[in-house]
Amino acid sequence: MSGYIIPAIFIAIFCYAKFKKVNPYDTFVKGAKKAIPLAVDIFPFIATIMIAVALLRESGLTAMLANAVSPIFNLLGIPTQLVELVLLRPFTGSGSYALLNDVLLQYGADSYISRCACVILGCSETIFYVTAVYTSGTKIKKLLYAIPVALICAVVGAIIACLLCKII
Repeated sequence: MSGYIIPAIFIAIFCYAKFKKVNPYDTFVKGAKKAIPLAVDIFPFIATIMIAVALLRESGLTAMLANAVSPIFNLLGIPTQLVELVLLRPFTGSGSYALLNDVLLQYGADSYISRCACVILGCSETIFYVTAVYTSGTKIKKLLYAIPVALICAVVGAIIACLLCKII
């Protein structure tokens, strides 16, 4: 069934475009032309975030920070094994999935820790990456409230994820 969803969406969009008397091919080409300058504008922001995350991870700073704040996270219901994941998730998607892979290999797919890790990744977002991508193409540069609120929501989401995994 899922193999038919993308083609069905494609056909529906094509039919809608024909109904509205819009040439879908020309419209797609125009959109693709606009995407190239946007990608060039976004690249420095993405590269900076990826380099910073790699440096933090390789230096061991994220592990040290995770050890330092794990008592607080434990009080909130987040297991010590997942603190580094919760701290790294706002910065990187691929790094988070690498940590998830480590958790799955170490604890097994059906363990409480692994289920919590999966739910945390499913209910959270790479906040700094998304912020860099979306604000680099706009004039918005002041994110005084947006980032702190998003980080608080990410921690609350992790707490609720662990609570739900404990209940279920």
